[in-house]
Amino acid sequence: MSSTEQVAVKPIAEITMNNQAWQARKSAAIARGEGNIAPVYVSHASNAEVWDVEGKRYIDFGTGIAVCNTGHSHPKVVAAVKQQIERFSHTCIMVTPYDGAVLLAEALNELVPGDSDKKTMFVTTGAEAVENAIKIARSHTGRRAVISFNGGYHGRTNLTLGLTGKNAPYKTRFGPFPADIYRAPFPVEFHGVTVADSLKALDMVLKCDVAAEDVAAIIIEPVQGEGGFYPAPKPFLEALRKICDQYGIVLIADEIQSGFARTGKFFAMEYSGVEADLTTVAKGMAGGYPLAAVVGKADIMNAPDPGGLGGTYAGSPVGCAAALAVIDIIQEEGLLDAAINIGRIFKDRLTELKKQFPDTIGHVRADRGAMAAVEIIRNGDPEQPSPQLVSRVVELAYQRGLILLSCGIRGNVFRFLPALTMSESLLREGLDIFAGCLKTALSESSGE
Repeated sequence: MSSTEQVAVKPIAEITMNNQAWQARKSAAIARGEGNIAPVYVSHASNAEVWDVEGKRYIDFGTGIAVCNTGHSHPKVVAAVKQQIERFSHTCIMVTPYDGAVLLAEALNELVPGDSDKKTMFVTTGAEAVENAIKIARSHTGRRAVISFNGGYHGRTNLTLGLTGKNAPYKTRFGPFPADIYRAPFPVEFHGVTVADSLKALDMVLKCDVAAEDVAAIIIEPVQGEGGFYPAPKPFLEALRKICDQYGIVLIADEIQSGFARTGKFFAMEYSGVEADLTTVAKGMAGGYPLAAVVGKADIMNAPDPGGLGGTYAGSPVGCAAALAVIDIIQEEGLLDAAINIGRIFKDRLTELKKQFPDTIGHVRADRGAMAAVEIIRNGDPEQPSPQLVSRVVELAYQRGLILLSCGIRGNVFRFLPALTMSESLLREGLDIFAGCLKTALSESSGE
């Protein structure tokens, strides 16, 4: 095609195709590594409901993986974004900054738990936030090593994959990963790993693999996301804080999935009363617009020289406007309490299902607000995961109009991440669909 030729692009609103046709085009145009759970192509969405190009409606228990905590296209987010776009869409915060970034940084410095003076730096994605948190920790300490935990998920870049404690599909054939990364077991009582076990293993890492004086940071999710929605026990976080204080190690809380009211607290670390040195945030912060940040103690955040942190799209003015609206919505609409109520409803219904299927539902985790999960096993044995059953239920859920996600290093956990603005009636309707899908899949597997 010559430089003077143009490709005729038809407006998306005028393209009428079904899901199957779009999936065929997607498979031909987009790398297969960027797969999708279901061939559901979204036409529009509102609050906690999604409609596909065929007009089918879905109840959303995923919210774009904990991104749309305030629901799809909340009117206040839409209004804030429109207002910002009318002003300007981008200037680069490192060239000519803007008021929205300053206002958001001030808000985050107040919201992230702990009494220390704090500062913020902006990026675009959660993986970038983790990368920059490690950079800041290394700059502050002059050290190289980082410790993370089994089952932790911190992103898809080379460094963050090195930190991530789940192999397939994230790490398969993508190595080698950076050196000076060490890993310890995450305490999971359901699988027989106690706090004492984890701390003993961490002590052995410091004795056998890397000296504490060489460790720049320990990074942990206060509630593991992709790893299976396991909350970090309060005594474990308290012990990590003491270890970090003893050896001058920077404690990083990865709140990318658990932040912004998801757990019934603005940040999940509030459940422990432990103050992290650095906190990474993204996902639910900006109501669906790409934005991420590192928030931390001012003296640590100030370690890198000017120009050492940043990025072309860091702190997008549109994202900042959306995030400021999200913070207002959480506070004005009482979404912390809403998350707690959602968690109660999940816990009650999932516990009922566990009583019906005790050999299948091994563990219900619904004590962290609207970040709930059930772990699926065989024969009542925690060490016999049933990922095949989980996959079948997810498949049935999409067929019946429910967006459902799975997770876990064994692939055997359902994770529930509904919008905090979801009505109770819609929530219960979604749970009815889930229960029906589970019963169907169990009937199929038993040959009934």
